[in-house]
Amino acid sequence: MTRFGVHTALENCTVAELQEAWRRAEDLGFDWVSIWDHLHPAIRPPDAGSLDSVVCHTALAFATQRVRVGSLVYSVGFRHPAVLARAVATIDQLSGGRAELGLGAGWHREEYDAFGFPFESPAVRLRRLREGATVVRRLWTEEVVDHEGEFYRLDGARCGVRPVQERPRIWVGASGEKRGLGVVAAVNDGWNCSSVIPEELRRKRAIVLETAADPAAIVTAVNVGFEPGSVEQHTDLMGRYVDAGADRVVLRVVAPFPLDELTEFAAEVMPRFMGVDR
Repeated sequence: MTRFGVHTALENCTVAELQEAWRRAEDLGFDWVSIWDHLHPAIRPPDAGSLDSVVCHTALAFATQRVRVGSLVYSVGFRHPAVLARAVATIDQLSGGRAELGLGAGWHREEYDAFGFPFESPAVRLRRLREGATVVRRLWTEEVVDHEGEFYRLDGARCGVRPVQERPRIWVGASGEKRGLGVVAAVNDGWNCSSVIPEELRRKRAIVLETAADPAAIVTAVNVGFEPGSVEQHTDLMGRYVDAGADRVVLRVVAPFPLDELTEFAAEVMPRFMGVDR
């Protein structure tokens, strides 16, 4: 059964507006609510203002009771995976086992330059992403971690807090067919594919499944910008994503958050996919 979620931008909005959007999404029956990770606004001018992602991820855990609370996606270019592992394990404790961790290679060069982080080549950033996922998984599952990699070194590291979930999912945010999908297949867990049309999702998913060690273990999520439209238009588009292999469709919204439109979507579109297996 395909599940639906809401993905909230953290720019040009107040904390109160965010919390209202989170709670409304949960009340409407969405299964997932997530935040993004940027140091500068990603779609508005730098002076639009943006809130911190890790803090908002934590606030999301407190503001909701039922939904999965996720990130799409933390950038390993400026978020050390060992520190993230501790933070998200704590969020999992605070949420009663509802945390979801997304990791990505980063793309918004402006924020890297502004804060003095090196913006590495795509190949390097993707190798960093793959190693970062390994670091997180080891810290969540091993008592003491010694790791000597290309990018990270751990010597007797302890996570210090265990997730409530036996195996929290790590969502890899990557879609490049040359290298990115190889990281998705290597991590072999969750895949968040953003801003693609259904036909692209189908093609990219086939590539992932062909190279993954355990294709059945990979859960596919597509992140879709939520645009105004009729119930019929939204139903048709969602159906095409489901047919293309989406296990989860996450609607990306920005302030001012379209709460009335989400209400209509939840009432008129989501029920058409309830109990429908791909």
